[in-house]
Parts: sequence; structure tokens; C-alpha cells
Amino acid sequence: MRRNLTLALAVAVAACTPPRQAATPAASGASPAEPALKDVFRNDFMVGAALNPAQFGEQDAVGVALIRRHFNTITPENVLKWENVHPRPGEYDFGPSDRYVEFGVRNGMFVVGHTLVWHSQVPRWVFQDAGNPVSRDTLLGRMRDHIHAVVGRYKGRIKGWDVVNEALEEDGTLRRSPWRNIIGDDYIVKAFQFAHEADPDAELYYNDYSLENPAKRDGAVALVRRLQAAGVRVAAIGTQEHNKLDWPSVALVDSMLSAFAATGVRVAVTELDVDVLPRPTRNTGADVSMRAEARAELNPYAAALPDSVQRAHAARYGELFRVYLRHRDVIDRITFWGVRDGDSWLNDWPVRGRTNHPLVFDRAGRPKPAFDAVVREGQQAPPPSAPREVIRPA
Repeated sequence: MRRNLTLALAVAVAACTPPRQAATPAASGASPAEPALKDVFRNDFMVGAALNPAQFGEQDAVGVALIRRHFNTITPENVLKWENVHPRPGEYDFGPSDRYVEFGVRNGMFVVGHTLVWHSQVPRWVFQDAGNPVSRDTLLGRMRDHIHAVVGRYKGRIKGWDVVNEALEEDGTLRRSPWRNIIGDDYIVKAFQFAHEADPDAELYYNDYSLENPAKRDGAVALVRRLQAAGVRVAAIGTQEHNKLDWPSVALVDSMLSAFAATGVRVAVTELDVDVLPRPTRNTGADVSMRAEARAELNPYAAALPDSVQRAHAARYGELFRVYLRHRDVIDRITFWGVRDGDSWLNDWPVRGRTNHPLVFDRAGRPKPAFDAVVREGQQAPPPSAPREVIRPA
């Protein structure tokens, strides 16, 4: 009931702003008339996007134009995940990740590596020998070799790494992943230590979703404090921010950012989007393995997004950036998970083949009302008491 009321109020407030008129095809992609996001927030935080191979390989001309104009930091969607970069024992495929890093360096961007240790998208061989679980020492050796090879290759060019990804359950306890089952609770400490050995100057991050939930938020705080007690240097907590129109509340986002600031580490909003489609389950998390059955009522905006939902989507982005700006003293970067709506993973998760509209640029690369709302928040925010240069050369 409360969520419905919140959404209704957001729609009502946004209704006073007329919807953006669709641009002509010639206006697709970056337009000089639009303020660049990286410039709007240049004294607040870096602004970035997750890239796919067609973008950093420069086959997607519209996407590349948007990236160069609006973003000063980039993250790879998949090419640095273990199954892609290290598919078989002793065999690495650095071709796609080399192109990703070269694109970022060539364009003067802060290049992020994603991700070194995760329970998903890891080949089965990593955890097995002849079909049997490997020993602790064997798995630690494989982890160290992988991290040293990947981080070492991009030393000095990839400036920050999501070292461990999604290690927490929803109640804040450690996930029963193969890493933990075989190595033990200290696998996270070891991963950070190996990454620091491979590149002592790189920023090292812990990254997770649903950290607005108090139990999981408290688990993340406790995890960071344990790492700090073990002498591990954590540069930032990455909060993925896969949001819904009505979840999480602004109050939960605000309290999460305050809790993370109290640990003494920075914060990165790492995978931002706002899902506009009906929930297929009651789950509000972002577990990539979750799947749901396709039903017509779960894909209501296949043709276009109605103006009323566009306004609600814009209002949602506006209120989120209002909170982020209140915490700009601790937030280093905000990264959208994708460049345009058609790039988004939410078109296939947790129901395959849906048409989602979660980002601030539409499928043609045109800025949406959500883009206007984000820019408006940046332009209307009072200047920071101590402006800081947040763009760090790649």
C-alpha cells in the first residue's frame, strides 16, 4: 500500500513536466544540444556506463558517440569475467578485454575491471579435478594465478577492480559459494591480497546488490570492517543499484550511504538502472541466476513506453540523484549498467525476451525524460562546499 502511494505521488509530481518530444533520426546518439553528463557532475562524481564489445570495438557508432560525450569512466559487462577471459586451464583469451582497455585509455577514461572472484560465470574446472572438488590449497593457487595474470596484464591501465562480487546472502551472512565452501571464510581476504600484490596502486572494491536492505547493508559493513581488521585496503563499496520504480525507498538508499561512509571507505554506484516492468516474482534482488516464466502481462511496453510511465521513470531517477548528490562527499562514481535501453540486461532477466526501458537513453540513443531529470538535479544542486576534481586520468 505504501509503495503504491509513493509511486502515485511520484507520477503526480512529474506530471507537471511535459514529456520530452521524440528526436528526429538525425538526432540519434550524442547531440551538442544536450549537456554532457560528465560535465554536469564534474565537481561531484564521475559518470560512467557498462560497455559491450560492439561499443568498445567501435562497431556501434551511436553508442560510441554517447560514451565519448557523456561518460568519463567505463566498466565491461562480461569480457573480464572468468568464463570469458580464462575459459580453460592455462588458457586466457585477452583479445576482447585488450580492446576494452585500449578504448578506455585512448579516450582518457577511468577504466574499471569487473570482476575477479564471483560465484557465477566461472567454469566448472576451476573448482574441480577429475570431477571431484579441489583442495583449499589448489583453489587458492588457481585464484592467485588468475588474479595475478589478469590484474597484472592491465597494471597501471585498469585503475580499479571489483575484486569480490556478491559474496553476501540477503540476510547479510556470507553466501555458500564454491569459493567459501572449499577455501573458507578467508577467501575474500585472500582475493584482495592477491589483487594488491598484482597491482599495488589499483583501487580495490567489494561489489553487491540489494545493499539498501538493512540486513544486507549491515552484513556489508561488517565484511568491510573484517577486511580492514585483516589489513586489507578496501577503496570502496560498490552498490549495484538495480532499482525498481517503487523500490528501494529514498530513505533506505540514504541510510545505506551513511552507513558505508561511516566505515571510512568510498562508495561507487556501479550498475545503475530502473526497471519499469512488472515483477514476475516477489524477489527484489538482482541474482543473475533467477529465472521466471514468460507471460504476456509481464511485457506490457513492447511497442513503446507510455507517457505516464516515462514520467514516473524520470521522477524516480530524479529522486535517486537527489540522494546521490547529498552524499557526493563519499561517492566517487555512478555507472549506468548499459548505454541505451536496448543494451540492458533487463531485457532478458529474469524473463527472456521482454522489452525494458531502464536507462536514460532510448534504443535510438535519444535522451529520455529520465535524462532531463538527472541533468536537472545536477544543475539545481547547490555547489559543494569544497569542489573536488573527480576525473582521474586513465
